[in-house]
Amino acid sequence: MLKTVAVIVVPNFSIFEFGTAYEVFGIDRSERGSSVPAFDFRVCTPEPGDVRMKSGLSMHVDLGLEAAADADLVIMAPYGRDEDVPEPVMDTLRAAHSRGAWVMSICSGAYALACAGLLDGRRCTTHWHYSQDLASRYPAIIVDENVLYVQDGTIITSAGTAAGIDACLHLVRVELGASVAAAIARDMVVPPHRDGGQAQFIDRPMPRCGSAPMEELLRWMVENLEQDHSVNELAARLHMSARTFARRFRAETGATPAAWLNSQRVLRAQELLETTELNIDEVAREAGFGHSVLLRHHFTKVLDTSPQSYRRAFRGQLAEAF
Repeated sequence: MLKTVAVIVVPNFSIFEFGTAYEVFGIDRSERGSSVPAFDFRVCTPEPGDVRMKSGLSMHVDLGLEAAADADLVIMAPYGRDEDVPEPVMDTLRAAHSRGAWVMSICSGAYALACAGLLDGRRCTTHWHYSQDLASRYPAIIVDENVLYVQDGTIITSAGTAAGIDACLHLVRVELGASVAAAIARDMVVPPHRDGGQAQFIDRPMPRCGSAPMEELLRWMVENLEQDHSVNELAARLHMSARTFARRFRAETGATPAAWLNSQRVLRAQELLETTELNIDEVAREAGFGHSVLLRHHFTKVLDTSPQSYRRAFRGQLAEAF
C-alpha cells in the first residue's frame, strides 16, 4: 500500500520537477472530504542543510537519506546530468528496489537509477534532450524516447516536467485506484491524457480546434460513440465535401476521423474498465466498438495490453488503512 513517499534531492536539482511530485503526494487533500489519503511525504538528501537548486536558489532539507529507508516510494528528483551522484544515494535506491519498494525517476533523475545499475536490461525513458546521451553512457539499458513514462516492474522512469505528473498519477492508479488518481488530477487541474503517452484514466477532453463548429462536431461524436460516423455523414453535418472535411479534420485534430474516433472509443473503454463492473462484451458495446474482438484489437494496438490485463492493473486497492 502506498503511504510513505521519499524524494531524494541533490545539488543542482530542478525545483519544477520536484514540485510535480510534491503536488501529487505532498498536499494533504484528505481534509477537503476527498477520497485521496494523506501521504507521509519526505524530502531527503545525503547531507542535510541548504541544497542548491538549478535555478540558483536553495532549499533547506532537514532529513538525511535514512528517511527513505522505509518509504513505499522513493523518487529521484532531476539534477544536472554531469553532476556526480553520491554513492549513498545509489545505495539508497538499490536498497529500496531490493526490499520491493517503488523507485521512480523524473526527467534526468534516470541517470542516478542507471548509475545504480537498476535499469540494466530494462526499458526506460527520460527527457528527449537526454535520451541519446543516457543510452550511450549506459549501453545495458533500453531507452525509449517516444513515451511519457515507462513502468518496468517496480521501477518507473518518466520524461520531463508534466510527464512526471503523468507517472505519479499512473502509480496512484495502480496502488490506490482510478477514483483517487482522478480526484488528484481534478484538484491539480491537469490534462488527464496526452496522445502518445501511457495508459491513463481521464475524463475525455475535447481538443481545441480552429472553429467552433468542428469542436461541436467532436463533442457530438464522443457523445455518440456507438454510431458509425462515416466521413460523408460527418462532412454533411458541417456542410462540406467529404474531401474538404477530411483535410480540415486532420489539420485540426492531427488524425483522420476514423483514427480519432477509435482513440476516443479506447479512452471510453479505459474509463469503463476502471470504474465499472461491466464485462468485456458490455464495455465493447458501451465504448462503441460493438464487439469484444474489435475492442481487443484496437485496445492492444493503442495501449499494448489487453482489456483484461488493463483492468487488473488499474483497478488498484482503495486505501482503507489510511
